[in-house]
Amino acid sequence: RNMNKRLSYLAGLIVTLCFIGEGIAQEHEKLAQSGMQFLSVAADARAAAMAGAVITDTEMKSGALFFNPACMAGMSDFIDFSASQNKWIADITHNAFSFAIRPWHGEYGVFGVSFQSVDYGEVLKTRVDKTNPLGYVDMGDFSPSSLTIGVGYAKALTDRFSVGGQMKWVRQNLGESIISVGTDSSTAVENELTPLAFDFGTLFHTGVKSLVFGMSVRNFSKEIKYAQEGFQLPLVFTLGISMDILDLVTLGGPKQSVVLSINAAHYRSHPEQIMVGIDYRLMDLLSIRGGYVSGDYEDNFTFGFGVSHYGFQLDYAYTPFGIFDKVQRMTIRFSL
Repeated sequence: RNMNKRLSYLAGLIVTLCFIGEGIAQEHEKLAQSGMQFLSVAADARAAAMAGAVITDTEMKSGALFFNPACMAGMSDFIDFSASQNKWIADITHNAFSFAIRPWHGEYGVFGVSFQSVDYGEVLKTRVDKTNPLGYVDMGDFSPSSLTIGVGYAKALTDRFSVGGQMKWVRQNLGESIISVGTDSSTAVENELTPLAFDFGTLFHTGVKSLVFGMSVRNFSKEIKYAQEGFQLPLVFTLGISMDILDLVTLGGPKQSVVLSINAAHYRSHPEQIMVGIDYRLMDLLSIRGGYVSGDYEDNFTFGFGVSHYGFQLDYAYTPFGIFDKVQRMTIRFSL
């Protein structure tokens, strides 16, 4: 009887995953343009090691603000803080911070704030000049910048269903441009935009072992533009499912788990992707992680590990990145 139940659970899981993946298994052409792509880059090492398949992961705690705010409702600690650094390609560095507090034992939900910044380094600045044999003149170096500040909230409406949302102030400064006005004059234009963006999500515990469903929508905003062409932020809609597959078997020995997570994401600016992540945990002390992203030929495989003790956690992720060699991320988290 128990074996039949386990087989039923497994069959239901497989059918659900096939249903999610069926609609995105085909190739699609790029449908729209988007800007401020730094919002699509994950700085969190735990998430990156699992290929970003974390929209049902309540262990993300305050870091869930970057993926699915509803997961923050599953936080059992009073406070949680995380700091991440992502050594991205082309010597670009992403830094991210998050903080969450759960006052009154979560009776009024969980409140959180997030911060993300990007250091692009020094970039050569030029200006078109037809009188110069090179066609341009050197204007020196400048440092573009991007940052996001968010305020989020999550609440468990029942013991199985949670919702969450976040409002973000986004700023990107691409420096100053010199634009010709008429034939003999020009004017300086500051290329800086500060739109508002919104994230929201849901999380549903099915009650069937540890099976969890999740949904998130991130970077929803109005259209913005620098000069002439309008664009929107990198909107992404994600569905996810996860389960500790050791729930289907009985094992002796130390406490351990193998969480399998599968996300299906629909993007505004590039084809759909399926992300698969796995997290093996031993006695809540050590985690070994891996992941795979479909339709991405540069960084499709991901690897990482985490160690935790007495409320402190250190996560590391390593991503081979094709011709760009590798990307490394590190996250420090503290919970109390």
